[in-house]
Amino acid sequence: MNRAYKFRIYPTREQEILIHKTFGCCRFVYNHMLADKKQAYEETKKTIKITPAAYKKEYLWLKEVDSLALANEQLHLERAYRKFFKESKIGFPKFKSKHSSRKSYTTNVVNGNIRMSEGKLRLPKVGTVKICLHREIPAGWILKSVTVSMDPSGKCYASLLFAFESCENQAGTVRKEKVVGIDYAMHGMAVLSTGEKCEYPGYYRQAQKRLAREQRSLSHCRKGSRNYQKQKRKVARCHEKVRNQRKDYHHKLSFRLAEEYDAVAVEDLDLKAMSRGMNFGKSVIDNGYGNFLNMLSYKLEQRGKVLVKTDRFYPSSKKCSKCGKVKETLALSERTYHCNCGNHMDRDVNAAINIREEGKRLLCA
Repeated sequence: MNRAYKFRIYPTREQEILIHKTFGCCRFVYNHMLADKKQAYEETKKTIKITPAAYKKEYLWLKEVDSLALANEQLHLERAYRKFFKESKIGFPKFKSKHSSRKSYTTNVVNGNIRMSEGKLRLPKVGTVKICLHREIPAGWILKSVTVSMDPSGKCYASLLFAFESCENQAGTVRKEKVVGIDYAMHGMAVLSTGEKCEYPGYYRQAQKRLAREQRSLSHCRKGSRNYQKQKRKVARCHEKVRNQRKDYHHKLSFRLAEEYDAVAVEDLDLKAMSRGMNFGKSVIDNGYGNFLNMLSYKLEQRGKVLVKTDRFYPSSKKCSKCGKVKETLALSERTYHCNCGNHMDRDVNAAINIREEGKRLLCA
């Protein structure tokens, strides 16, 4: 298995300039290879294979940066081409923009060119950089590659990809009493089949006033000026804080669930459609429920446990968790589930119980 750990790095001013150059060279090579591929296909109706080395004779400044970073751009482009021809709905590869594209590059470990020792990380061309190792790297893990990235706020990070032997999957030993169901809650985060409600604080809504103030100040600055760049970083830091708060909440909740239960059953929701309909976009996006499920999935997998997804059209909300009767209609405004069998409970808890029972059935199938 592979796993990546992301650490913050503190490059010097000279190193930061070289990292910026590497970002620009990777973007330049990617765009030129894409343009040449498109032109060759229009002329010959054949797909050609181009390497970054073909541009180094004409553009000598490409030799200043890490050659493996440029080679990885070629691999990224080839992967994007294969995805397009396999699944056309993904779309044709697009050119990278200087202003809106993510600033990052990936370099591989070859003959010990990347090393870590005493809080320092050695990167090709860049040299030794101070790194904040906030977590211990287990013994026996093999470093494969490093992705250097920079946030809009100006902070630099290094994502270290390690290879290690995976643990045996214990999916066959799932205890039924250790299965929990999760129902998505629009005005919170989730409701568990145990009755617990995971209340999400809504960090984006809390930061809206400050964010509006900083964005208003940005609109008054002359675009491209030094004050504009400073204010732009302030806006980026506001978004960064919200993102970090949300990720912290997701990590803690997913870790607790992965530790306590052998299997977790969830609904296979179309979050994109939910965000577009009925003016729920801000609540759905602020919750980051999809990101939470991704974290929960890999944390369960690491422990040899299971994440079960019920069918998208399974009537978890309309079905009575006691007698099994399914209602024909259930208005969204009805927050309490009432059934003729005498079952009266919160509709989200009722749905979570149904999801849990459906998850158990799928595990036994």
